[in-house]
Amino acid sequence: MTVTKKFIIDFDSTFTKVEALDILGEISLKDDPEKAKKLQAIKDITDQGMEGKLTFRESLVQRLNILDANKEQISELIASLKRKVSDSFQRNKEFLKENAADIFIISNGFKDFVVPIVTEYGIRPENVFANEFVYADSGKIAGFNEDNPLSKNNGKPETIRKLNLEGDIYVIGDGYTDYEIKASGVANKFYAFTENVHRPSVSSKADHIAPSLDEILYVNKMNKKFSYPKSRINVLLLENVHPIGIELMKEEGYNVEVISSALSEEELAEKIKKVSVLGIRSKTQVTSKVLENANRLIAIGAFCIGTNQIDLETCQEKGIAVFNAPFSNTRSVVELAIAEIIFLMRRLVDKTSSMHQGIWDKSASGSFEIRGKKLGIIGYGNIGSQLSVLAENMGLDVYYYDVVERLALGNATKADSLDELLSTCDVITLHVDGRKSNEMLIDKEKLALMKKGSYLINLSRGHVVDVPALRDALESGHLAGASIDVFPSEPKNNSEPFVSELIGMPNTILTPHIGGSTLEAQQNIARFVPGKIIEYINTGNTYNSVNFPNIQLPFLQDAHRLIHIHLNEPGIMARINKVLADYEINIVGQYLKTNEKIGYVITDIDKAYSSKVIDELKAINGTIRFRVLY
Repeated sequence: MTVTKKFIIDFDSTFTKVEALDILGEISLKDDPEKAKKLQAIKDITDQGMEGKLTFRESLVQRLNILDANKEQISELIASLKRKVSDSFQRNKEFLKENAADIFIISNGFKDFVVPIVTEYGIRPENVFANEFVYADSGKIAGFNEDNPLSKNNGKPETIRKLNLEGDIYVIGDGYTDYEIKASGVANKFYAFTENVHRPSVSSKADHIAPSLDEILYVNKMNKKFSYPKSRINVLLLENVHPIGIELMKEEGYNVEVISSALSEEELAEKIKKVSVLGIRSKTQVTSKVLENANRLIAIGAFCIGTNQIDLETCQEKGIAVFNAPFSNTRSVVELAIAEIIFLMRRLVDKTSSMHQGIWDKSASGSFEIRGKKLGIIGYGNIGSQLSVLAENMGLDVYYYDVVERLALGNATKADSLDELLSTCDVITLHVDGRKSNEMLIDKEKLALMKKGSYLINLSRGHVVDVPALRDALESGHLAGASIDVFPSEPKNNSEPFVSELIGMPNTILTPHIGGSTLEAQQNIARFVPGKIIEYINTGNTYNSVNFPNIQLPFLQDAHRLIHIHLNEPGIMARINKVLADYEINIVGQYLKTNEKIGYVITDIDKAYSSKVIDELKAINGTIRFRVLY
């Protein structure tokens, strides 16, 4: 496209993530015994120059004196810098190539390494203005061309004046010398580029703070790699999401806010208004009232297995994809279940409590080996089936019940009914999901069916067990013990008190919803959930979404990807294709999947198309949400 705007782009810490002379220092000083001290001195001098505390020429002279570099090391520097081009410039390589005539690199760095880097992105060598090294006969860098205006103070404005550029001039950079261009009156706007380094003294003088090139292209309504800049995607992470998850979101370029606790419905309903991605664990309730205010919300990540705390139906209606971590904490939950079986059957909780009170109660009464006992698993999914394998290896006879037909692993036996399982087994452990039909699954009548002297373990959902009825069964001695990790009502954070009818019950283990709370599980979850959300935003891939039709898409190549979420009604696919046909648009690939509520259509098209096409596709009756990926 024709660009009426001229872009003046800095090189160090803008086009690349680093200051090139800092990297040259790493190379030239690698065998110097005072390497660390000298590198820090170079960095300090660079920062002082960038913040305007030191004149540029002073900064340059001091750094070159410390570097003690030679011409041969420039090749190694170039190879290193090619791996350090800023992410948003890599994403927008096509834009740089298409608009090369109107893009200029004006840098206080050196042409020797700047030109080989930027020309790979289509920028013309004649549009690169930078300093030039002077080499001694030995090849050592002896200095720089002192006649070059860019080696002097205010050299960038002088260089631009000599170019006699027509049109608006926009400057993109991270340093004080970039601000000087605007201050001198030769540029219309100065964008403080903060993707790699944020200098408050520079940003405070900017017309616009730009966390990426995507942001600059977005506000100027210009061609770009992504239809919506990542810097405008606001992420809210609640309930102590693991730092790995936080960093992955930040590294992707999103604005990330972290709150350690859950929020109430009223608090979240207000907070959600500006949120694009929400990350929660088990305590936060994402209700229809909350979602009424979630007009910018693209996706929700449940950093746990369960999603019953999320109104999935309303999310579908609003085109919000929900992702969870169905496998990431499986092993952690299984190991806790095994430990609890042993603890309950050896009455270890009561024994250790007595010891802490100074009571020595050495007795085998009520203590049993687990070998040969019957374990009943209710819910034979990811957790239940893995527990089955480990328990059998420890000598337990495994029985299971599931409303879905599941293949028995090892020597496990499928019970024909829940009642049969309850009346047969010595230990019952619950691993069901949070669907409404599972509420009060184990009530007074079901507890009465359990063998006298048996044990109950609940590591699934709090509302699955009738807690008052369980208390009565423990008090009466019908059950010999219980282990409960989840409760119908749980504190929102660690400061709130825990209240339950089960407090003080004999041989009863109470844990604060920690089934999946191991370092390994939290790290796995923290990698898995952000990965799925980022993939969905970047490619439209919905594989593993719990409420969207699952589509696993090929990588987008040389095309635009149109993502159309709509009500599952007849004729919408035909209407989409009619719009494309009316504008003679070639379809490169098309993918459709539906569920009972919504349809999800992905259409990859050739790059050339009218903007009116987008308006017409959005206007199709039944459309829930529409977006474009480039």
